[in-house]
Amino acid sequence: MNVYERYAPFIKDYIYRSGWKCLRGVQNGAGEAIFGTDDNVLITASTASGKTEAAFFPVLTLLEEDPPKTVGVLYVAPLKALINDQFGRLQELCEEEGIQVTKWHGDASLTRKQKLLKKPSGILQITPESLESLLINKHMEIPSLFGDLRFIVIDEIHSLLRGDRGLQTFCLIERLCRMAACDPRRIGLSATIGNPEAAGVFLSAGSKRKTVIPKFERGSEVWRLSMDHFYNTPPQADEGKTLTVKTPLSEPPTDKAPVGADPGIGYIFEHTKGKKCLIFTNSREECESVCQHLRQYCEANNEPDRFLIHHGNLSASYRESAEEEMKDDDSLMSVCATATLELGIDIGRLERAFQIDAPFTVSGFLQRMGRTGRRGDPAEMWFVMREDHQEARAMLPDSIPWYLIQGIALVQLYIEERYVEPPREGRLPFSLLYHQTMSTLASQGEMTPAELATRVLTLNCFKTVSQDDYRLLLKHLIDTDHINVTENGGLITGIAGERVVNNYKFYAVFQENVEYTVRSGPEQLGTIVKPPPIGDKIAIAGRVWVVEEVDHRQRKVECTLVKGNIPAYFGDVAGDINTRILERMFGVLSEDKHYPYLMPRAVCRLETARETFKNTLIGSRPLVHLGGKMWALFPWIGTYAFLALERLLKIRCAAKLGLRGLESSRPYYMQFTMQASEEEFYKTVCDEAETRFDPIELVYKNEVPVFEKYDEFVPPELVKKGFANGVLDIGEMRRRVLEWKSFI
Repeated sequence: MNVYERYAPFIKDYIYRSGWKCLRGVQNGAGEAIFGTDDNVLITASTASGKTEAAFFPVLTLLEEDPPKTVGVLYVAPLKALINDQFGRLQELCEEEGIQVTKWHGDASLTRKQKLLKKPSGILQITPESLESLLINKHMEIPSLFGDLRFIVIDEIHSLLRGDRGLQTFCLIERLCRMAACDPRRIGLSATIGNPEAAGVFLSAGSKRKTVIPKFERGSEVWRLSMDHFYNTPPQADEGKTLTVKTPLSEPPTDKAPVGADPGIGYIFEHTKGKKCLIFTNSREECESVCQHLRQYCEANNEPDRFLIHHGNLSASYRESAEEEMKDDDSLMSVCATATLELGIDIGRLERAFQIDAPFTVSGFLQRMGRTGRRGDPAEMWFVMREDHQEARAMLPDSIPWYLIQGIALVQLYIEERYVEPPREGRLPFSLLYHQTMSTLASQGEMTPAELATRVLTLNCFKTVSQDDYRLLLKHLIDTDHINVTENGGLITGIAGERVVNNYKFYAVFQENVEYTVRSGPEQLGTIVKPPPIGDKIAIAGRVWVVEEVDHRQRKVECTLVKGNIPAYFGDVAGDINTRILERMFGVLSEDKHYPYLMPRAVCRLETARETFKNTLIGSRPLVHLGGKMWALFPWIGTYAFLALERLLKIRCAAKLGLRGLESSRPYYMQFTMQASEEEFYKTVCDEAETRFDPIELVYKNEVPVFEKYDEFVPPELVKKGFANGVLDIGEMRRRVLEWKSFI
């Protein structure tokens, strides 16, 4: 098929005006799939490869040939900023042909929304949260808005593959299609899909179509990559050492540093000078800290401030000013950011991205690096790995630079295998079930329990939820006044439910950064995000505390002081790190391979870590004796399998082994004291893993593990069931433990 000749005349005119000499591979491949089939289409290609045009050129051609009577294309994107960015591109493409493009989110024009409601047509751009609002508040208009909907384009679909927000998005798509009696094709767009076939199944879930994944010549990827390591205080890892391998040149710092300065931050300060860069961190708190320290460097060197900040808890004006500054090709400002700038808004020509410590996923690494490398330049990322020097009495596990090893593993997994994390499956999304139940009632009004179950439980993402569990949820919601029963036996939203549904925050299923107040008796210690379970420890106010009580309704944590230097929880989990990453980290430590992107300090630190790995038993067996009754366990499994193993040891093995004081640095290692021998440990743990116990047994006594946003409104027994069966990765944990039989 000659895809270009198939395009509508106004598309050809646009291509001519844009100075394109030919179509790219992705545009030919996508055109053949969209023109030549009636299937859903998943378009995967690198950042800035022209995926948007690849989808919309053929879609708009088909709409011009047979104009729809309503909105013809629904474009769903995870960020308002991405919608705003794509709006300009689509507007330029569509305005001469008279195709209406409408933004629909909280900051969009009310006049344009009203115009669309009066005369539905063209393209509607929307976030999942605004689509939720639309289904609730404009449900009577859904048939007239979308009755002839032909396509749903889902941008950055990889960001929706592993959490409740993605499941919510596809619930909404199914509900919309039922309400409007339409059957649109779905088109997914992404630059970072590791398993396209699994993502294609996810894209088609709940539809009657299969997914086509266009094949085309992708060309070679060119990266500029460096990874450096810094101790937070002198000396650095390479001081007094001679390297035996060739590494990139490392320039000595020349800038004046503030008192007590972090040398890693100084490195970033120096290498952002005269350039436009992004500086990625893994948390909101670290983003604030890094930006503050970089600005202190500006003051120490009598320079004007050249750093901006961007994260989800900032006001829209702060975020948008940073975005506008980034779009200015002449700007030499740099932005400290979290994942909010990870997705595909066009932020102009960036010279490089920095990543402080290792991201949690290969997908995150690729997305962040993909912010650079536009307009013909190679993608460029500089990793900055930091750690404190070991204390004299530190235990063996502290001698491994975990972030450095994790960063190398992420890079190598993609280089060697093109590995990217697959969709997350097998969950019991009870929090989302509550949300969609309340949303359906708010949208549709009174209905019988059977009608409500038919509308909600038949949504594809709830296929693992039993009718008995749904009856239990409905009974609980009636008892707690979230749902009321009418005289006719119908169900309507109750007073408590209305308070939840009528709050604008209801439209989102992702958890905002809700802070919990931490107290010890009458003393207030500060605040943390996402408190750990009772019995775990937190670090705050310069000390370590054990959690005694968590009140999720009042956002309070009660704790008591613990003596000693104990690995502790700092207010957020380590992220969903896949088992493949931990296994590759083991490979990084055990192999002699040289990685050409490592800077001299990182090479030296890796060499000492490998020496430690070889000179101890870490490389030959998972359980290592630290002296006396102290042991360390290195299971090399991902976050949720590690969490399952931790609970197996505490709940089912501790009494048999005389195991006490288990502390974790998730998902890298555990430390504990034990009365039993090494062989007894392996035998006991393997026996327990082979036993077919109910996963609910790995929930602590009196624990209700609130994990998702609406868990607090779900019956405790369902919260426990969802956590045990859908969060804890017991299958992966069992597979790893049973490998230890060879040590018995």
